[in-house]
Amino acid sequence: MILIAIGLVSLACIGLIALSKTNRQMNAVSIAHGLLFTSITAAFLATVDIPVETFLVGNQYFFIDHLAAFEVLIASVIFTLAAVYAGGYVESLLSSGELAKGSLKLFYTLWSLLLLIIVLAFFADNLALFWIFAEMTTIASAMLVAILAARENIDAALKYIFIASTSMLLSFVGYIFLFETSRSALGRGSLNWTVLFAHAPEFPAGMMLASFALVFIGFAAKSGIFPFHTWLPEAHAKAPSAVSAVLSAVLLNVGIYAILRMVALVHRTNAMPAVSTMLVLFGALTIGIAAVSMLPQKNLKKLIAFSSIENMGLMLVGIAVATPVAIFWVLFHVMAHSFTKASLFFSAGILHRQYHSRFSGDAPDEIRDVFSLQPLAAWGILIGGLAIIGLPFSPVFFSKLFILLQVGTVSMAVLVILLVLLFVAAAGLGYFVITSFTRVSQPGDSPLNEPYRTPGGMKIPVVILLVLIIAMGIFLPGGEIVFFSQMVTELGF
Repeated sequence: MILIAIGLVSLACIGLIALSKTNRQMNAVSIAHGLLFTSITAAFLATVDIPVETFLVGNQYFFIDHLAAFEVLIASVIFTLAAVYAGGYVESLLSSGELAKGSLKLFYTLWSLLLLIIVLAFFADNLALFWIFAEMTTIASAMLVAILAARENIDAALKYIFIASTSMLLSFVGYIFLFETSRSALGRGSLNWTVLFAHAPEFPAGMMLASFALVFIGFAAKSGIFPFHTWLPEAHAKAPSAVSAVLSAVLLNVGIYAILRMVALVHRTNAMPAVSTMLVLFGALTIGIAAVSMLPQKNLKKLIAFSSIENMGLMLVGIAVATPVAIFWVLFHVMAHSFTKASLFFSAGILHRQYHSRFSGDAPDEIRDVFSLQPLAAWGILIGGLAIIGLPFSPVFFSKLFILLQVGTVSMAVLVILLVLLFVAAAGLGYFVITSFTRVSQPGDSPLNEPYRTPGGMKIPVVILLVLIIAMGIFLPGGEIVFFSQMVTELGF
């Protein structure tokens, strides 16, 4: 059983980390952890007919369909690449004194725990269990943000915990409403998503709307949706860049995943029109606040973090349309955003070591001579930036295009508003890159440090992701189309 396999692998990896003495040993274990999870999930998809129900201690708690496996595969790949990147990055943190040697085992233990918790969350059928795992990801990821023990990191982690966990309490209340709704309709309450999905048409629209609204608040905070987004730029900017990549490319997906699962239930009731209106409103506001915040931004990691908020808003709008085509491209956008955003944070981490490590996390980046000092990172930001704004023949281009076309079939006014906001966001990112990357040293400028010798482990994930992004923008294999179509069908759209 896949759950037993991932449990045993995780326990073995955590045990090996406890026995390891050096960063290189712990990092090798973390890389192996991600590779094994990727291999196990891929093998499961290749050999088992899904969806399947799995059991724990005689009770049904876990369920694996194409969507869950898809999210786990993305998470496993990102964690593997981030672990490769972390090898050299953590060495740099240790050398500069930003990470205490005594915190090294804690860092890698939390890393492995976070991967395990995320996988269990995506595989959870019982929504109460899913909520517990989602809360555990908040604690583990916040500790990784605060691992550098700088005051600003601790403040950002506490802000993240306060906003996310407080909002998640309302999600718990929403799940209680959902349990009572199922109990009234079925005679026996359940929080298993598969049971709720099968009987959703029997549930009253008013109770489903109330339940959705409460659940949405908590997971909107988890995914950086306005007005619960304020923790995200601080946490993503101040975390170690390997952690920033995981936060943006994986952790935000947990929130969107929960919202999508809930919308799949509501879609089978008469409450869907009201929910669609709510999602469009919050999605447009989220894109708007991100776009306006990106224009004056002079801190690269914060700029990338606001771009994540913008993309979460776009996914929300796509979910609101709720047509099979819209959901197909929302799911594609989840994948495209994850890989593109990881490449951006990896590249930003290299530039951070070159230019920014001596400054506060809130200080403007003093980037100049970037193509001569750090050419790979510069091209990583340039290509990743063009991809994330939706340059033609990038994967984000196709998902944005088809989501917006679906929005246009519902409301031309909303489409026009979204196009304007997306243009503003693209202008903010473009202005930063143009002004920063064309800046060169002039006679009399204060001298820069020697070029940061970027370890090979930090370069490899950037190259892999850039190649993957370009390939995804050119090729869409038939098997991939079938897989995404199966996800849409299983969600009932």
